[in-house]
Amino acid sequence: MIRSLSRIVYSSAALCALAGAANAQEAFSSRYYELETKYIFGFTAGTDIGAEGEKELESETTGGFGKRGGSYRSIEQEFEFEHVPSQYWGYELSIHGLSQQINGVAGLDDLHRGDFAGLSFKPKWLIIGRGPGNPIGLSLSVQPEWGRSVGANGVHANSFSLTTRLAADTELIPNMLYAAANLIYEPEVERAPGDPSWSRASGFGATAAMAYRVTPQVTLGGEVEYYRSYEGFGFNALEGAAFYVGPTLHVQFTPKIFLAAAWSFQVAGRAQGETGNLDLTNFERQYANLKVGFEF
Repeated sequence: MIRSLSRIVYSSAALCALAGAANAQEAFSSRYYELETKYIFGFTAGTDIGAEGEKELESETTGGFGKRGGSYRSIEQEFEFEHVPSQYWGYELSIHGLSQQINGVAGLDDLHRGDFAGLSFKPKWLIIGRGPGNPIGLSLSVQPEWGRSVGANGVHANSFSLTTRLAADTELIPNMLYAAANLIYEPEVERAPGDPSWSRASGFGATAAMAYRVTPQVTLGGEVEYYRSYEGFGFNALEGAAFYVGPTLHVQFTPKIFLAAAWSFQVAGRAQGETGNLDLTNFERQYANLKVGFEF
């Protein structure tokens, strides 16, 4: 009888322990509120556009570092206003500045300059909203941009580009583990003053990323990116290609303030007509991004 009583006591204790663990796990999981995927993947975009009526001011800094030979640093600063008029689409208005420090890089003018660099407008449409009935979200964005570049002689060249991005994402573990993929196409034309014709170029990109919430506020991840550069708008005159890998970070300080960062390193690539295992003619050796947003 004593043995039976002991078994009952041990069984009851085990059940209580399991129940306590389950309750603790439920309490822990409940802290992982729903998170927007828009900026958690670094250079790879998530599909979320934000809540209807949401407005946001953002500061975004993107730096490119390293070419073959010499020293190279190019830092673009954007200030963005974002608005979500409806649950199905939102847009960004941006002003761009560019700082360049270039010395002894073959094919590039030596520069030590910072200047206004252009304006852009980016609408984004939510095609499929991720949710209980739709495990995969899908969005489309286009970004027309007028740009202005300055050579060593002070001559301003005007450019126009149109970045089109198709994004898909999903939650592998609800509110914890996310994955995303992007396809990107960017045609561009450029002309310097006095030049009678426009030069044409285009880029294609495919990226993929995963992100895991290590705490309710902090999400860490990694991404891979593959880019190709073409002369002209078609895919028949390849100039070079590059493959990047790198880590990502997203911190949601408060429901209305966030920070997102990413750093990518070129690990493979090739420029047409050149030797070497990297393309440092059409692309940078590494590049980084830092974004801070304030919702109001």
